[in-house]
Amino acid sequence: MSSSQQAGTTPGTIDLSNIATEQRNPRTAGIDRVDTEEMLRIINAEDARVAGAVEEHIPAIARAVDGIVERIRRGGRLIYIGAGTSGRLGVLDASECPPTFNTPPGLVVGLIAGGDHALRHAVEHVEDQPDAGADALRAIDANENDTVVGIAASGRTPFVLGAIAYANEIGALTVGICNTGNARLSDAVTIPIPVLTGPEVVTGSTRLKAGTGQKLVLNMLSTGAMIRLGKTYGNLMVDLQPTNQKLRVRAIGIVRDAAGIPESEAAEALERADGDVKTAIVSSLLAISPEEAKHRLKTAQGRVRDAVEGGAA
Repeated sequence: MSSSQQAGTTPGTIDLSNIATEQRNPRTAGIDRVDTEEMLRIINAEDARVAGAVEEHIPAIARAVDGIVERIRRGGRLIYIGAGTSGRLGVLDASECPPTFNTPPGLVVGLIAGGDHALRHAVEHVEDQPDAGADALRAIDANENDTVVGIAASGRTPFVLGAIAYANEIGALTVGICNTGNARLSDAVTIPIPVLTGPEVVTGSTRLKAGTGQKLVLNMLSTGAMIRLGKTYGNLMVDLQPTNQKLRVRAIGIVRDAAGIPESEAAEALERADGDVKTAIVSSLLAISPEEAKHRLKTAQGRVRDAVEGGAA
């Protein structure tokens, strides 16, 4: 059976009347008749509804985070896949993980229908091709250790459904982020996250509330996973690599704040640790050598808190 058959959809079969984000919003029906300030207040009021819609799904998002962490620890990746705005948001989240958390470039991957060209240009027809979604995963050798997160406002995008069908075939963990109820995507994945943001300010423009809801969930998935993997100490980015002057200044500040020591001592600790922020923090907090700090961090799987508090020697 092909991926398109498994996805259970073909171009032209979507009934827009059943998709919440395609309905007219009565609260914004007269938005073109009010002054600019009132128009913006209407948009802002609609945006304010999004966080509440996300909150309802925190238990499911938590399960997804734990699943992502488990699979990354055994060598897997976090893979986002979507079309249009949904795909761009996945690529954005993936691209921000290396500078924020010092992740290898291939650990968090963003795939978009139409490839990199679609990041700046509309390539709408590709989203109707389920086999293209499966092929995008094959091209990066997706496997059973990966987590594949399908993102589609309608929950019915063939490109995404095809990718999820293939991901299920190979035993990957599948997560689905959509913005409508009773969606095919929710039925197809292991962990559905249907964030019901409702009708858009401009009918059908899912770059608005639906996109905002997706971005909030993506923030939680990647940030939550990185916190669990020890990429922070408290709310500090301790996996920062000071590769330029600005980042070195930031790294000194992180060591200073984490260890509660003067900036001059933090700079010295960082130098003794060969620029490794985590090592500098642990050695400063425990008054031990950088070598012993590195040993503790290795035993604690890179988690500063465990190395400091968990008897990881």
